[in-house]
Parts: sequence; structure tokens; C-alpha cells
Amino acid sequence: MAVLSIQSHVVYGYAGNTAAVFPLQRLGREVWAINTVEFSNHTGYGSWKGKVLGAELAAELVTGLEERNALNRCEAVLSGYLGDASVAMAIADAVKKVRSQSPGALYTCDPVMGDVGRGFYVKPDIPDIFKKELIPLADIVTPNQFELEAITGINTQNLSGALKAIKQLHEMGPSIILVTSYKEKDGELSMIASDKKEIYKITTPELPLGKGVAGTGDMTTAVFLSRYLETKNLKKTLELCTASVFGILDASFKAADKNDKLIELKIIDTQQELVSPSHSFKAEKITE
Repeated sequence: MAVLSIQSHVVYGYAGNTAAVFPLQRLGREVWAINTVEFSNHTGYGSWKGKVLGAELAAELVTGLEERNALNRCEAVLSGYLGDASVAMAIADAVKKVRSQSPGALYTCDPVMGDVGRGFYVKPDIPDIFKKELIPLADIVTPNQFELEAITGINTQNLSGALKAIKQLHEMGPSIILVTSYKEKDGELSMIASDKKEIYKITTPELPLGKGVAGTGDMTTAVFLSRYLETKNLKKTLELCTASVFGILDASFKAADKNDKLIELKIIDTQQELVSPSHSFKAEKITE
């Protein structure tokens, strides 16, 4: 069984498929990667080379998989950053094709739009595309706190607001929601996972990562999806995912040149954190 990952790609560093494919493979998943963007590096550097590859290529590649009679071996579709709104329609079509051949396949949508402190960093029409086209199709959605607010319009500064936003997001279609970063107080960072029946929150120390590390959300979503396919258990998936992500981020920070303004993920150097995390965190059940 395989995961079809339709995302951006960078040559240098980690973002999109560069941050998602190896973690999936290291956790034992076959990955079919379709790149929607081919850049020299992620845009946080301020300059880059390359181009958006567009929807036509993505659709053509999915058709090629269909012609190989491969789609019945697809257990999940994963999507992230949209360089162009038309790519969303290609992703939606891909999800429908996969489900027609593999009815149990999960669609995981990472609604990449922006982040706290940075605001939106996508084209103005992208948020509505996520809300109207992709999120209603998804089984799993993985927004960060900024994206959760952008999708629902609900203030999430306190936990009750976050839970209200999660409930509203469930009503849009997804059965599982992972809030990949949620901050209640300085020095701590949490993730919240909900499957409509149960909600869990897990908290780790907040690492001094400055403006953050590109690709973290892409990596987190990939690890969460793989662990959920493996365990089908929300709490265990959240705990395993959190431990791996924290371990990689901690090691990446410690290995970084402190004179550099940007920190790159050290996914290859720290790959053992994916399969056997050196940290352990306990998820707490939230009762509304």
C-alpha cells in the first residue's frame, strides 16, 4: 500500500514533499510523490529560483498512475501547500479517483496558509479554496493555530475557543483534526487532536526556534498520517508523532549554526527519532 503525496518540493532544505516523503518512507510507507512546485529553497530565505509546476502536470501524473492500475494500492492521499488554486482541483480529482479504486483510502489535507507572527503567505484565493473544495473532502485536517482561526473565524487564544473552532471544523467534513501547534502560555507548545468522540492535548517545552523552522508542519502531518495508518488510535498516534517531531526539532536546533537566521530540519541525521523517539510525552484527554 502507498501514500500519494501531492505537495511542493525544494532542492535545498526541507519543505513540502522534501519534509514529508522521507519520514513516510522511514516509517515503512511506499510514497508516490507529485511535486506541484519546484523551488531551489523555501521562500523564507527571501529569494529563490524555480517555478510552480501547475495543475496540468499533477493531473497528468495521476492519470499515469491510473493507467498502471496502481490506484487500488493507495491507502492515503496527502496534500499541503498550494502554489496555485488550480492545483486544488487536481488534488480533489486525485482524491476522487483514488477513492473510486481504493474506497478505504484516507485523504489528509494540510491547509497551508500562514502562521502566527508571519500572517498569510499564500495567494489571496487559497484560503477559500481550502474551505470550499479540499477540507470538505478530507478525512484528516492538520491546521496550525493561525490556520484554525483563518478557517473558522474563531479566536483561539484560550482553550475553549480552540475547542469551539475544532468542533466547527469537524462540521465542515473531516473526522480527525490535528492542531499542529497551539500556544497557551510562554515556554510551552501543544498539539491537539480530535476524532469527534475524544479530544487529546499534548504539551512539550517550547524550543527557541525564532521564526520557526520551515517544513515542520509538513513533517508533522506526514508522521501523524503514517502513525494513524499504523495504529488507528488517536491518543497513541498523537504521542508518537509529538515525540518524533520534538526530537527532530530539538536536535536540529542544537546542531544549527547560531549565526544563521534560519534553521533547517535535520531529518536525515536524526532519522532514528522517527522510528524510536528518544523523548516521551503523555497526551491528556480533554473533557468539554
